[in-house]
Amino acid sequence: MATRQSIGMCIQQCENALSYAQDQYQDGSRQEHYGDETYVQSQATLQEAMNDLEKLLGSANDQQREQLYRMRMQLQQMQYNMVRLDH
Repeated sequence: MATRQSIGMCIQQCENALSYAQDQYQDGSRQEHYGDETYVQSQATLQEAMNDLEKLLGSANDQQREQLYRMRMQLQQMQYNMVRLDH
């Protein structure tokens, strides 16, 4: 079973990755191809957060699993938006 602390740390990591990705997405939509390296890095950070989240899902209780699923949806949406951006 996942601990409350491990879930909290994972959620925080995901929120940080989302924030970073949102900043890069906004910059990418304004600057086109000038910030490619940081844009790609933010995508990698999102994927890393997603991988860590997936590891915890297997040992989470029902309430934790619901919280992680919601966060996963946010990460997936941001990944989709970043891929779709004509960058």
